[in-house]
Amino acid sequence: MDIAKRTHYACFVDDRGRVLQKSFSVSQSGGGFELFYQRVLNAMKEYEKTEVVVGIEPTGHYWLNLAYFLEELGIPLAVVNPMHVKRSKELDDNLPTKHDRKDALVIARLVKDGRFSYPRIMKDMEAELRVGSTFRSKLTVELGTVKNMMIRWLDRYFPEFTQVFPSFGKMALAVLECTPFPSDLHQKQADDVLSLYREVEGLKSPQRPKAIRLIEVAAHSIGVTEGREMARIEITTLVRRYHQLEQDIERMTQHLVELVKTSVEYEWLSTVPGLGDTTIVDLLAEIGSFSHYNDPRQLIKLAGLTLRENSSGLHKGQKRISKRGRRKLRALLFRVMMPMIRHNEAFRKLHEYYTNRRVNPLRKKQSIVVLCGKLLKVLHGISTKQKAFNAQRMMKDIPSLTKAM
Repeated sequence: MDIAKRTHYACFVDDRGRVLQKSFSVSQSGGGFELFYQRVLNAMKEYEKTEVVVGIEPTGHYWLNLAYFLEELGIPLAVVNPMHVKRSKELDDNLPTKHDRKDALVIARLVKDGRFSYPRIMKDMEAELRVGSTFRSKLTVELGTVKNMMIRWLDRYFPEFTQVFPSFGKMALAVLECTPFPSDLHQKQADDVLSLYREVEGLKSPQRPKAIRLIEVAAHSIGVTEGREMARIEITTLVRRYHQLEQDIERMTQHLVELVKTSVEYEWLSTVPGLGDTTIVDLLAEIGSFSHYNDPRQLIKLAGLTLRENSSGLHKGQKRISKRGRRKLRALLFRVMMPMIRHNEAFRKLHEYYTNRRVNPLRKKQSIVVLCGKLLKVLHGISTKQKAFNAQRMMKDIPSLTKAM
């Protein structure tokens, strides 16, 4: 089945690759799904088939409705790699043409050849964590966008502001709310502006030296003075939106942390030094339960950390990570590994060993890639075996490191 927003296209192929029914449309609706299911039952009866697998090319989020519908009916759903569909569409007709009816047949034959995988449909707490973590990420991106808009505003109207406030703290936001323009500080005393800032909610004791410095730089500002009426409305709106996003992110984070603490795996994951609550939330949101994976190498592949090589004949290419997997999971692991190296003794010693060993020393970035895979193995082990993290036990798993130490 080729997935689209409104209308899907499906065709029936048997295990020998013969087309039993040519591509037909399936509406993205309850009636369309029921009609599709009846056609499946009729085809199984007509061609005397006992099993059916529905294969799709995952397109955005449009396939999820069908996935949950099929799961309730007990019909297995398989997904094929979109890159495989793109590269194999010319095998049958030797033409680069592309349309939904043709893609449905290409997908069916890929499934027939066994070139598919079974997706894991998130349920219960896993689904809640995935949705909540994704929404929090969107809020964080929006917060960064608002911050950049505020910086752009300052570059036009108060470029000297960053000399006093390099970041948007509570006092910086209070200044933008009460006295955003240099003219608002003209011939003002420090006590006058401090009394204004104290009226802002959440700011009890503004810093006097910064207020004095702000008045000094405002006296020699090169900021634009035209269009200030609309500019004041703009910065007021941006500051209000900035506060709102900060509060929304904090509330969402607290809710997700409370939710993840009810999971069985939190007790063991929280024993790893350097692994905070928000990190555990993001990990479980991307991975789900570690119990779903029989081998930690499945997690490494899911993160796109498996090595690929491009060699031919006498040419030996350099090995690099494949990056074929969940991009957010891979970015999370890299982001987590830096504080892990600082605060986790075992990972810090491993990093030092990999980068300083006599034979085949790794560059720092290569070592971090290796440690990301090691972290997944450790988290899988302590979660499935339900044991607390033990640094000494982890170091014993590497005899060469034990001898070096």
